[in-house]
Amino acid sequence: MSSENDPNHPPLRDVAQNPEATARYLADVQRVLLDIGNSLETLALETRVHLRKTHVEGDRWYHARLRAMPVEKALGQVLKNLNNLTDGLEKSAYKRRAHDETVVNTAKGRKEKELERKQKKNPPSLQVAPSPPQHDARDQNSGYGGPTSIYDLGRRESA
Repeated sequence: MSSENDPNHPPLRDVAQNPEATARYLADVQRVLLDIGNSLETLALETRVHLRKTHVEGDRWYHARLRAMPVEKALGQVLKNLNNLTDGLEKSAYKRRAHDETVVNTAKGRKEKELERKQKKNPPSLQVAPSPPQHDARDQNSGYGGPTSIYDLGRRESA
């Protein structure tokens, strides 16, 4: 029985398992929310204009503005929350992709650490190379390590 026809199969399981599909889905949701946001911005502006024009007999010039402020503030808060929501969708898509990269890197890192641990426990045996044959003391004392006193100058070889 395929997972598509299974009535118990959650609808977004396949999307959640794939970071690219998750990013596409969140981008679609964000696009819809941005369209709604544009409509809400227009509604907020039109509401503001209408409410501030609505005067009651006996009002001073600022009374209509004061009555409109709570409505404007509520619509502004909705727009702010909508913007935070769309920002959160972008962040979620990024973090979803970063999660998969972290999982892959964690597996690689653990393998590398395991190899390092094995090498520490069982270091490869080093083969000791035979040392070059030793020459007389004059060969070793040539150059800066040469004569240490003026009496030894006679023995110094020239370059």
